[in-house]
Amino acid sequence: MSFVTRRALSTLIPPKVASPKAIGANPDALRMQRVVNFYEKLPRGPAPEVKATGLLGRYQAKHFGKNPSGKPILHAIGFLLVVGYAQNYYFHLRHHKNNAH
Repeated sequence: MSFVTRRALSTLIPPKVASPKAIGANPDALRMQRVVNFYEKLPRGPAPEVKATGLLGRYQAKHFGKNPSGKPILHAIGFLLVVGYAQNYYFHLRHHKNNAH
């Protein structure tokens, strides 16, 4: 078998991983063992569904979640109307009680 063929086949066969604590162990094998241990500890399967908490979180889950709707636009318009009237009243309308100018 030629050197080129042997070299090509050696990349397909994984190296025998010696015990990482063995005296004179290959540092690459030790690093690879750490990587393998890390990936073995990772959870498998789909991530669990995260439950929304708090007022804003529940609102987002309800209106922006699986079934998004246009209600947040209506809520924003209503909020702006209420805040705008409150500002008009505070800065202008409270001075004109009973239509007295």
